[in-house]
Amino acid sequence: MRWMLAGCWGLVLISLSVADNKKLQIRQKPRFYGVTVNTNVPIYCSSSRQDNSTVQWFKANKIGDEQTPLLTLIDDNINFQNHGFMQKAYLYITKIQMRHSGVYYCMVNETQGPGTEVNVFRPVAMEKALYRSNVKDGLIVFQGFLLAVFIAALFLRKQKLWEQRDSEYEEPETDHIYEGLAIETCGGGLYEELSVYAQAEGAEAPWE
Repeated sequence: MRWMLAGCWGLVLISLSVADNKKLQIRQKPRFYGVTVNTNVPIYCSSSRQDNSTVQWFKANKIGDEQTPLLTLIDDNINFQNHGFMQKAYLYITKIQMRHSGVYYCMVNETQGPGTEVNVFRPVAMEKALYRSNVKDGLIVFQGFLLAVFIAALFLRKQKLWEQRDSEYEEPETDHIYEGLAIETCGGGLYEELSVYAQAEGAEAPWE
């Protein structure tokens, strides 16, 4: 019986030591905010151990950047509130501005939370949005018109060059078969003296 009681107490002590050595888990809620200017934003930090701990808060411009303690930043829009035994477990940003965009981390007993990303946007008026859209469409149409004019000018330029080349081209003169040949007339007309050269064979030629 004594051995059974000793074994039970041993199991209890082992479980307690395991629970004490269990890694501290930090959670942040919510993990992301996408809000407009002048919105109130709360961020909550919780710990797996509900003991009397003080939460430290840090801010980075984006994930992986250097973190800056919020206590060193003088900002009237940032406030802290306690939750149960935990000090400064709540981070409140009232009337949030564009400068508050970034990633916020809480830390409890040297263990840091996963972070909460906050993106702040300016409210967009519908009239301004439509005006910008119309201006953008007009610019696209104007660019297309300029492109068409440029292509047309280039085509006309090439056509003029082709016409100029055609006008400068001279057709070669027609070659005559008998050009450059000199026909001897033998001192008389060509057709008048044919009878002289057409004498019968055996007759003496005039030049003999």
